[in-house]
Amino acid sequence: MFLIPLLLILGIIPFVDAEEYIIDIPFGAYNPELNTPAEVWYDPPQMFLKVGDTITWYNDDIESHTVTSGEGSGRFGWMSDNFGTPDGNFDSDRIMPGESWSYKFEESGSFSYYCTIHPWMDGILIVEKQIPDYPHDATGARLNFPLLQYTHDLDIEVNLTWDPPVIKTHEKIQFVYQFYDPQTNSNLAEMKYNFVIFQNGKEIFRDEGISQIGGDYRNFVFSDSGSIIIRIEGIHSPSIFAEESVTVFGKVESKEQRSVDFTAAVYDNPEKTSHEIYHIKPAQRLTTYYELMLIIILVPGIMFIAALLWLKKKPKITETSSGPV
Repeated sequence: MFLIPLLLILGIIPFVDAEEYIIDIPFGAYNPELNTPAEVWYDPPQMFLKVGDTITWYNDDIESHTVTSGEGSGRFGWMSDNFGTPDGNFDSDRIMPGESWSYKFEESGSFSYYCTIHPWMDGILIVEKQIPDYPHDATGARLNFPLLQYTHDLDIEVNLTWDPPVIKTHEKIQFVYQFYDPQTNSNLAEMKYNFVIFQNGKEIFRDEGISQIGGDYRNFVFSDSGSIIIRIEGIHSPSIFAEESVTVFGKVESKEQRSVDFTAAVYDNPEKTSHEIYHIKPAQRLTTYYELMLIIILVPGIMFIAALLWLKKKPKITETSSGPV
């Protein structure tokens, strides 16, 4: 019924604006001596790129080379029978002089690489996740707010938005949602529900709530990146203690089991590596404000009525005059 089994196995897929880069294997790279024409083994020896980018290595040397992920021997390690250790992430095999080899990076991370024929040759690539400038679901499909889902019995429409639209770690995200009657397009106030967040196969947040004026909100800060599911479940009116059962996909369910799922992705924040702990739930519900307003309005009114009643019941003092005896 739910989307968790499918979506949790989906990674964050590459996005638009992928780039292509070139790394040159210069003349003289085959020679481990210090006074060679090659100032570096791979030019440039270090490069930053995004997931989805492609690098092409050109062999401008006079001998064949490889581009193999792993740790090389260093300039003099090969003399003591250290010929490097591949890690299996990628391997070009032999690139002959004048030829090239390309590789597209689908995962983020730091990748050291070297030449298995000349193990003193080494380089490093730092691949960062591509962060889009628009919200999307766990499959990468672009989202337009507000998001709309119906409960299985089609009795309740749930709208959801969040801000900022692109979710990053260590940054407060505010989820705002509303409940509607799809038949009348009117707000459903005082709907009871649970707000739940799943990430990478685990439930990381759960909170009970009751909506006011058709909606409510929650604040949350993510510590880890990955696909998420925002579930609003158990949606029902607390004024109806025992609601009817409904048949959903051939299965009898209580209307209190109404739920909707929304998916999204969380990215590693390039600017923040931690966040302060704070209240992830609203400090005050709307009901609290209503109660305060009632107190502010009713108390002075009651005092005013009491004063009028007291003045009405207060005995009148009559004045008497007496003349000279």
